[in-house]
Amino acid sequence: MALVALGLLTFWLFSSPEAALTRRVPGADQPSIGGANGLVNPLLAGKLLQADGRPAELPGVWPRFRGPHSDGISPEGLSLTKDWTTARPRQLWAIDVGEGYAGPAIWHGRVYLMDYDRQHQQNALRCLSLADGREIWRYAYPGAIKRNHGMSRTVPAVTPEYVVAMDPKCRVLCVQAESGQFRWGIDLVRQYGAQVPPWYTGQCPLIDRDRAILAPGGRQALLLALDCGTGKVLWQTPNAPGWKMTHSSVMPMEFAGHRMYVYCASGGVVGISAQDGAVLWQTGDWKISIATVPSPTILPGGRIFLAGGYNAGSLMLQLKPEGERLVPQVLFRLKPEVFGATQHTPIFYQDYLYGIRPDGQFVCLDPSGRLIWSSGASQRFGMGSFLLVAGAFYALNDDGRLSLLEASPRGFHLEAQAQILTGHESWAPLALADGRLLARDSTRMVCLEVAAR
Repeated sequence: MALVALGLLTFWLFSSPEAALTRRVPGADQPSIGGANGLVNPLLAGKLLQADGRPAELPGVWPRFRGPHSDGISPEGLSLTKDWTTARPRQLWAIDVGEGYAGPAIWHGRVYLMDYDRQHQQNALRCLSLADGREIWRYAYPGAIKRNHGMSRTVPAVTPEYVVAMDPKCRVLCVQAESGQFRWGIDLVRQYGAQVPPWYTGQCPLIDRDRAILAPGGRQALLLALDCGTGKVLWQTPNAPGWKMTHSSVMPMEFAGHRMYVYCASGGVVGISAQDGAVLWQTGDWKISIATVPSPTILPGGRIFLAGGYNAGSLMLQLKPEGERLVPQVLFRLKPEVFGATQHTPIFYQDYLYGIRPDGQFVCLDPSGRLIWSSGASQRFGMGSFLLVAGAFYALNDDGRLSLLEASPRGFHLEAQAQILTGHESWAPLALADGRLLARDSTRMVCLEVAAR
């Protein structure tokens, strides 16, 4: 996911050419500039600072934006505390963070956060202990930026070996997951002609089978894949229509024998072969002129649900094999008053779609686009985040009020509610591992124990 504040909406319009992308011969091999390949990119040269934190001895993971399976759903079979009148979720720790909306990733007792140190004008990839929030290490490097509805707003991607993160101005770095040792870095603006989106980038990197998948949307590449160990470019997709980077993130998908990456660029949606970066399909039927923020929601059977704010509404695509080609067809469109999503990506669960539409109501849809229920005017969630675990949603509103909702088409059912943050703009993606929920507002992050013990 990725996050965008309201305001300054008319100063930018994405261009949206609809020329066809072209297939290419794979094998682009120019290296990114990094520690594993020689000189460090000067813009990413920084210091690795060690601290006294220690990782928790916990096995759970929330390794990237939208969790282990990129669907916003935790696979943990938790028993949840649902009576918060006497036993509300216990705060285990809280820390101050740089102003922004960047969400955390979690791997085996470590928390990773792409932060910004405004005092020292530094980007800082931080590794924290899930036990107590104490910092284990940080890799910090210069990055003077002005406040623009906060600074950092992306979620790192992590494996047992590597962490890949993107800073507000589209610079990407890879470090060793345990030590924080710098591996490689790439500047998508200088090296690929990417344009930093309004309010800074919200695209979260994807690590897929030891490859970092990025969407520069620049002059040289629409998407590219890099080897996590070396930073070597394995393939890159030409950007024939000149589509630009959005705040949306790349989502993996498998259909009709193809593994692909689905991306909402400024001028449309594209499916890229995971094997060689070739364009498998594309469509100009979905584009948002102001800001494309939610990522594609992948459904079974080759369906892709797309939702947006700024009066965009939503749309369902169906991929259909035709020979060696995949052809996207529009199944239906919904007006924004039925369903859209300004910021957070909908979740598909047990044959139903759930999300927060632009009027702040939590909504349930069936796969045909029929509205099943909405939370009503008295229960609004603004542009807050949500995730699903053990058949229930944790949903955060703008002002830091956490709600536990039943995930059921039978109707909106509020199980419990509590104020967990006192700041404003609680828009960052939530993360959950080992029964611990991480949430933040614009300047503070908390860790809650939500599993019944």
